[in-house]
Amino acid sequence: MPASPSLKIKIQIYCGREIAMGPGKADLLEAIRTHGSIAAAGRTMTMSYRRAWLLVDAMNRCWCEPLVQAAPEGSARSGARLTPTGEEVLARYRALQARAFGTASTEDWTALESSLRAVPKERQGA
Repeated sequence: MPASPSLKIKIQIYCGREIAMGPGKADLLEAIRTHGSIAAAGRTMTMSYRRAWLLVDAMNRCWCEPLVQAAPEGSARSGARLTPTGEEVLARYRALQARAFGTASTEDWTALESSLRAVPKERQGA
């Protein structure tokens, strides 16, 4: 039985051509907050440390202030934490997502969903 059609809103905030914030980066920030480490956050999201670090680096380069502060290697306190800017950006992004997801009960959403096929046609013109 084919899946029913569904709409999904995905919010991405760009800085030039770089994605400054999106659903995956927000999830990574939450994981860093929970685990206190980029490596541990990456592991919980089944991504390599390198991938997690690159995502953090991209976010830190895109915003006026860094979102994540990592302790310098060899320091007494290791790990990473969200900066106040990181906490604010994450909270505002999640609020924006919540408002966008609230559109699922609107007339426009219902109209689009009712016009959407469950699966695409095999080929154009079929």
